[in-house]
Amino acid sequence: MSGASFERGYNALKEQIDAPVAAFLSSCVHCGMCAEACLFFTETRDPKYTPIHKVAPLHKVWKQEYTFWGKLGKALGLSKPLTDQDLTDWETLVYDSCTMCGRCSMVCPVGNDIAYMIRKTREGMAAAGHAPEGLIGAARRSVTIGSPMGVKLPALQAQIRHMEKEFDIKIPVDVEGADYLCMLSSMEIMNFPEYIGSIARIFKQAGVSWTLSSEAFEATNSGIQIGVSDIAAVLVQRIVDAAEKLKVKAVISPECGHAYMAIRWEGPNLVGKQFGFKVVHILEVLDELRAEGKLKVRDKETQKLTYHDPCQIARRGGVLEQPRNLLNMVAENFVEMPGAGKMNWCCGAGGGVSSNERADELRLKTFARKKAQLDAINPDAVVSACSNCRIHLEEGLEEYHMDIPLLSLTETIAEHLIEK
Repeated sequence: MSGASFERGYNALKEQIDAPVAAFLSSCVHCGMCAEACLFFTETRDPKYTPIHKVAPLHKVWKQEYTFWGKLGKALGLSKPLTDQDLTDWETLVYDSCTMCGRCSMVCPVGNDIAYMIRKTREGMAAAGHAPEGLIGAARRSVTIGSPMGVKLPALQAQIRHMEKEFDIKIPVDVEGADYLCMLSSMEIMNFPEYIGSIARIFKQAGVSWTLSSEAFEATNSGIQIGVSDIAAVLVQRIVDAAEKLKVKAVISPECGHAYMAIRWEGPNLVGKQFGFKVVHILEVLDELRAEGKLKVRDKETQKLTYHDPCQIARRGGVLEQPRNLLNMVAENFVEMPGAGKMNWCCGAGGGVSSNERADELRLKTFARKKAQLDAINPDAVVSACSNCRIHLEEGLEEYHMDIPLLSLTETIAEHLIEK
């Protein structure tokens, strides 16, 4: 790594030390409670996976650049400066063993948001050239193609035609003045196109005015995952431009936890202005339709269903009651897994970890925590509302030889509609 690249990364880390980060770093009491909240630690018992340890490079920069004793120690040669090798050593911790699920932040006795600090650390890592190839490629494709998986408009159009034929329904695209602009993730387009058909069927029954955009249909934000705010801002701005062009009242984030966080909570800060439209998760929309009596369903599921709370939707987004309201509409035997809700355990694949092939072995090892949750209740099927969670849950269940189907909540609702 060149000296110039390291200097960029070092300066980027310095720039990330804002007032919240400085307060967090100075108030850590080194209690270790965050360790037991992180499935990468609990499933390996390796101290290096302690969440606060993962931000050590950021801590070193803060101490040496912004504290009296740190500056003095650095000047006298009593403390070693951060090196490029430090960043090399920490890269795998920052990108492979953290999904930024926020569970550690929930248990910190002094209120430190460790997930926020991981996000800041990634900014410096990426600037210094220390980021996984998988995330680098995803970010590059997002900027140049519009999708981290390289999905282009013709692929979406083909899936739309397929869904229109299968369900004998019209899927609107580029309709100006619709109430809702519905976003999608690449995984839904390519892996779970039934989601597109499901929202079309639900919205038809409920009389919802909605549209897709041919210019901005991708909700995933690889810029946030890799830690490059400039890229993240470009991807959010695409959505803003499409929403403003079509004059919609609200943008719907799809069944993707990371996308919801990126658009709703990070978005306005990234583009530097308030949105002129609302941002809502698909489950929030569906629950509003339920409350208004616009969802007509039949034939409840009799099998035992449980629900996996995606971290960014539930813990960091507050969408907790809506999925349960919806599940109780269509399930006679809905059972919560232990620890469900805002403290539910992460699936292990968020925050870009699933895009990082070198993390696969660790990712599947940590699935033992989810296995334990499921073993406690032995469900017939697992329902979730995040396509990334769904793919990883499927891989984890296969790895641990567990024959449990994975269901989309939106698709499950659609399957029980009383179609007009």
